[in-house]
Amino acid sequence: MSKSSTRVSLTGAFGRHLKSVDETYFQHMVHALSFTCALFLGAVMCLIHAFLPFLFAKSGSNIVTRLHDRMVINRMNLSSRNAEASLQAMHEPSEELRL
Repeated sequence: MSKSSTRVSLTGAFGRHLKSVDETYFQHMVHALSFTCALFLGAVMCLIHAFLPFLFAKSGSNIVTRLHDRMVINRMNLSSRNAEASLQAMHEPSEELRL
């Protein structure tokens, strides 16, 4: 595979992903970095908990649960927005019918 075809396929995949999550590049970056920071914090807490079990007993699992909920809620909101937009488009008269 040539460099140009690899670049095109990566660009297309990246654009499709941003569209599928309904985010701009910078919105996606902020969202992904917020997950990164939370996961890093959770990992440090779990590491400490491994050696000192009385510390951070539920912190790691609480972080994972919150992140999962954020992701699921965002997907549900996106799905409902897309469904509403589709319904609106179906019920709006087309340009041809308005004339």
